[in-house]
Amino acid sequence: MPDESAVLHAFQARLGRAPAVIARAPGRINLIGEHTDYNDGFVLPMTIDRATYVAAAPRTDDQVRVISLDFDGDYTFRLGDWHGEAHPHWTRYPRGVMWLLAEKGYTLTGADLVIGSDLPIGAGVSSSASVEMAVLEMLLALLHVDTYSQAEKALMGVEVEHRFIGMPCGVMDQMTSAAGDAGHALLIDCRTLETQLVSVPDSAAVVVMDTAKKRGLVDSEYGLRRRQCEEAARLLGVRALRDVTVADLPAVLPRLEPVIQKRVRHVVTENDRTLQAVDALRSGDLARAGALFNASHASLRDDYEVSCRELDVIVELAQAQPGCYGARMSGGGFGGCAVALVDRARVADFIAAVAPAYQAQTGLQPDLYAVSPSPGSGVRRLS
Repeated sequence: MPDESAVLHAFQARLGRAPAVIARAPGRINLIGEHTDYNDGFVLPMTIDRATYVAAAPRTDDQVRVISLDFDGDYTFRLGDWHGEAHPHWTRYPRGVMWLLAEKGYTLTGADLVIGSDLPIGAGVSSSASVEMAVLEMLLALLHVDTYSQAEKALMGVEVEHRFIGMPCGVMDQMTSAAGDAGHALLIDCRTLETQLVSVPDSAAVVVMDTAKKRGLVDSEYGLRRRQCEEAARLLGVRALRDVTVADLPAVLPRLEPVIQKRVRHVVTENDRTLQAVDALRSGDLARAGALFNASHASLRDDYEVSCRELDVIVELAQAQPGCYGARMSGGGFGGCAVALVDRARVADFIAAVAPAYQAQTGLQPDLYAVSPSPGSGVRRLS
């Protein structure tokens, strides 16, 4: 997995010149608040100390050469040639960001790009959003544009997803990658886009548990869940499920079909759990925060039905370990990562116990690692 130095070295070695800029955008893990973002709700993600890096330099023609260290790809396309099935899939995020800036009236020039990441791809740590944010930071630097806030950059990334990629995502991934901060999780109100930094107690560590189960069904099931939530909001006469409270559930659920009842119950209770988790972390009540993690996983498994056997196995193993306050799946679901809140002094023992037990039950080799919140996206000029 290439880091910043590997990306810089590859640029010089492959292109025979030095890059002008290097951009960085971190991945994220969501502590709690899953599938609430597109319901105008609350999420509590955290940047992690792994990221996507983009080294770039302008060209004098209208060609864009993109070299991917993650996909071992080298591809050149012409400015304006944004669409088409002939383009490799791994170029869609750079093409999408360039397309958006062109749509906004910016005059782009050709460029050479080298992209690399030490984020696992398809694991639920938002590698795609980090690519979008890193490419956007890089392009704005090459254009000498510094007028956008981090929140505005995040919304541009969301616009790429909606209008170019065709993924009806919420704002969480891009906002976290752009606006995260070292030492803190980030509470995001997905309706107002207001953010609050939430300190994670030093005595606790966040452990990412990559199941090695590549996420399946995410795009199709994600779109279905979103449509179900939008239909429920319409039937209930509210702008979004954010406007339904836990106290409202006994009255509103009987008005809905059984499957829709389950979706609504998850979203409404998850919003409540997220705000409770913020209070718990701020007061240092890790046991309470962990219990909320556990309840979140059960809701995602049973009511929202986006878990899978591998996620359930690794979460159950984690929850049974001494020093683990709580654990839950994280991300879109159907594979990818789970997250655990663990006593910092017990992390090594936790990983040593969970990893082999999970492999014995699933035949898959997981990747477990503690993460620390890092600064949000940015760019550094090199020349």
